[in-house]
Amino acid sequence: MNVLVPLPVVLPLVAAAASVLLQRWLRVQQAFGVLACVGTLAASIALLARVESGGVSAVQLGGWPAPGGITLVADRFSAIMLVVSTAVVLAVLVYALGQLDAAHESLYFHPVYLVLVAGVSASFLTGDLFNLFVAFEIMLTASYVLITLGGSGAQVRAGMTYVVISLVASTLFVAGVGLVYAATGTVNMADLSQRLAEVPGDLRMALGLLFVCVFGIKAAIFPLFFWLPDAYPTAPSPVTAVFAGLLTKVGVYAIIRTQTLLFVPVGRPSVVLLVIAGATMVVGVLGAIAQNDIKRILSFHIVSQIGYMVMGLALFTLAGLAGAIFYIVHHIIVKTALFLVAGIIETATGTAALSRLAGLVRRAPLVAALFAVPALSLAGFPPFSGFVAKLALVRAGLEVGQGVIVGVSLAVSLLTIFSMSKIWGGAFWGSLTEQEVSPTPEAVPRPVPAGGARLRVPPTMLLSTAALVALSLAVAVAAGPLYALSERAAANLLDTTAYVTAVLG
Repeated sequence: MNVLVPLPVVLPLVAAAASVLLQRWLRVQQAFGVLACVGTLAASIALLARVESGGVSAVQLGGWPAPGGITLVADRFSAIMLVVSTAVVLAVLVYALGQLDAAHESLYFHPVYLVLVAGVSASFLTGDLFNLFVAFEIMLTASYVLITLGGSGAQVRAGMTYVVISLVASTLFVAGVGLVYAATGTVNMADLSQRLAEVPGDLRMALGLLFVCVFGIKAAIFPLFFWLPDAYPTAPSPVTAVFAGLLTKVGVYAIIRTQTLLFVPVGRPSVVLLVIAGATMVVGVLGAIAQNDIKRILSFHIVSQIGYMVMGLALFTLAGLAGAIFYIVHHIIVKTALFLVAGIIETATGTAALSRLAGLVRRAPLVAALFAVPALSLAGFPPFSGFVAKLALVRAGLEVGQGVIVGVSLAVSLLTIFSMSKIWGGAFWGSLTEQEVSPTPEAVPRPVPAGGARLRVPPTMLLSTAALVALSLAVAVAAGPLYALSERAAANLLDTTAYVTAVLG
């Protein structure tokens, strides 16, 4: 059943090509896109089941043996990431059907979106550094189109910052791949895990730091995060949601994969990564507190929460990596749901500025509930998934005596509660007054109804958001089995024998 390995990449690529041919029939194109995402999700679930029962699966494309050929590899970590990411892209696509107008969709939204899905899937499955670069470029090229789709001048300017920074990261990436090949004669990651041991220690450390920098730009770690808070809030809401939930996590995935497979630190835990993790947490949450716009607050929280994932990696223990994997799963779902709620508010009222919002808990109680659940989870309240994820990381840190980073993580959690209560108090609570809402790039200016008038929200937007909120609750309910799965995935990352054997034989 190794055909399952390339399927999450092939399906969306073929669907993207077909979607271009269906450009004149928008309804057919919409249905085709949803079916393609459903098929990709089904293939990802089947692949996770296959890996869980049969171990690491590898496919040599074209029949060329590794390390010379193109290899796709699925282990527990990559399969988990595939399942969560494809579930999120399906929910966001359904949301987009209710939020985007025909003018936006006619600008090749659906084929570009499917190309993005293929790029994300390829990033999780590729088995060599050069094709990881190719997968990143597929994903980023699609993201360049989506982030400026039908945009105003402000959106295009913010999108250009994202494009330039991504191109710089890509240049460093391909240079790093060239340096690795010059030093070892291979780019296959399974082969590199053995050959890098023969490289002088200083050179290996320099290459490892270069790749942390490259993937750190894409993951928005400190101090490489500055592009994110300006770029994400200006894009259409579905695009912002899928970017917030997925793209930075692809960078985190690449950091975890390369650091555990190629550049394992001699002295564990990694002091450099622990410092980066703590600084990312603190700077992100302080930036969120200083904002007065829902999307900008949530964008800074992306940065802050990335620090928790890097913390789990930096510990380089089974518990730390398991906590990081569980945290990634929780955060992809919760953060996407929060941005979808922000999109609902902006679509219904014409603004996401806290100074122009109030009383939404009375005018849209369902929307308030859809915000409250993931917000409490993000802050780490029990019994939600965020509490389980943070508890796992705190325990992992205490086990190895890293009390400082544990203290920082707990303090940042308190500040996260404060910043999320700022949204609740500003947008959902308080009294409503008659006010004029200034236009936004994706909303028609309209007056905010007085007297507590109910907001009208397209049902597809509500249903897709509710589905992700329910999925976050399911993660909390099934925390035990999911954490056990994360432990098994972490064990595979620490012991790379199965990965190397599956690829090289």
